[in-house]
Amino acid sequence: MAPDAITLRGDRAEAVAPVAPGEGVLAPGGDATLATALRRAGERLRALDLAAMAAAGTAEVTIRAPRLALARAAAAKTPVLNAAQVTLSHWAEKAGCAVRESNSLAEALSEAQCDVVIGIGGTGSGRRDGTVQELARLGQVEAHGIAICPGETAAVGFVGNRPVLLVPGRLDAALVVWLLIGRHLVAKLAGGVVEDTPMILPLRRKVTSTIGMTELIPVSCSDGMAEPLGSGYLSLTALSRSDGWILVPAESEGFAAGSEVAVHQWP
Repeated sequence: MAPDAITLRGDRAEAVAPVAPGEGVLAPGGDATLATALRRAGERLRALDLAAMAAAGTAEVTIRAPRLALARAAAAKTPVLNAAQVTLSHWAEKAGCAVRESNSLAEALSEAQCDVVIGIGGTGSGRRDGTVQELARLGQVEAHGIAICPGETAAVGFVGNRPVLLVPGRLDAALVVWLLIGRHLVAKLAGGVVEDTPMILPLRRKVTSTIGMTELIPVSCSDGMAEPLGSGYLSLTALSRSDGWILVPAESEGFAAGSEVAVHQWP
């Protein structure tokens, strides 16, 4: 019923226009019932979900936000390490983590209040690459050297029951290790899964890859096609010009030109 169809006279309201039975009245359960789950455990809460819950009178909800300790292996502040740290911190927060940046890897590994540790840099075989040894000293190393490209020198392990992910200090490798391992790790800690809806596009030209390696390749998208921008080392130019990325699985030698591929968006 329109608001101007009601007239207030003192403490009484009078209808001054015809009203059909049920007009302006929402049927029981029209919005939701007591048995309706607006969101389920493991699903991410969006702004739209919060609005619906607030309108339904839900004052509080219980959420799981993994506490992530983030640290660089090297004390020196270089543009590449700074960029990797800032980007991983931003992506982790966007994924729902409460991020605490530690002054050193040893401090992060000793942080009892965190759920997961990510260390940046020092995973190679050089004289200054000591993060894997630091993890072995304070916890245990499960794997050092993972068949992903870029990011081959990444390592995973535990300190107590807390998972630890050590990513290379090279920017492209750090980003790839987060996309292929890190974001799935924090999603599991939050009780959910990574929500990803890629675009399916044909390749403008062929992509080759090494059997046994899972390879991430940035692509630009135009005229309804995906253009590969490089592989192996992903230059800053390739990263900045890309619209998304594709994944070549370990069992594949690549994709022929014209093949349909799943193009994922950057976080």
